[in-house]
Amino acid sequence: MKHTLVALVENQPGVLQRVANLFSRRGFNIESLTVGHTETDRISRMTIVVDGATTQVEQVIKQLYKLIDVIRVSDVSEDRTVDRELALIKVHCASAASRLEISNLADVFRGRVVDVATDAVIVEVTGTDDKIDSLLGMLRPYGIKEMVRTGMISMVRGAQITARGSEARMLEAAG
Repeated sequence: MKHTLVALVENQPGVLQRVANLFSRRGFNIESLTVGHTETDRISRMTIVVDGATTQVEQVIKQLYKLIDVIRVSDVSEDRTVDRELALIKVHCASAASRLEISNLADVFRGRVVDVATDAVIVEVTGTDDKIDSLLGMLRPYGIKEMVRTGMISMVRGAQITARGSEARMLEAAG
């Protein structure tokens, strides 16, 4: 089972490297890692997806807390969450007819064509892993030239605030 961890960290140079080194040293594999700013300038949010079958998730959390820049870590795997990923997919298209077919496929998946060239189009799609994988399966027969995926981001539904404990509020107040 995949586990989704959300870590709030201090927004400082080198934090991502320290987290990546921790995973490397311990032999933990990262399935997906995204990092971005939060509503607070001094705090960044990491969404880390790990395979629970090959990684001791509790050990990962304990090790993350040992890093000085880590404010809080939450395993949101069992929570009701909204999960999204962005993918850009460059697809070969030899004709106007295939371009139209690819555009129609993108529409079905609520994606869109964001770039058109004489021999390729770039499709942008946002959604769950399954949705993106399904679209990729439909586009493969046309020939995928290149693809990039952002990695998953996750937010707990409702009023609950993910990984925003008293430590984060204290950091904000101190700033």
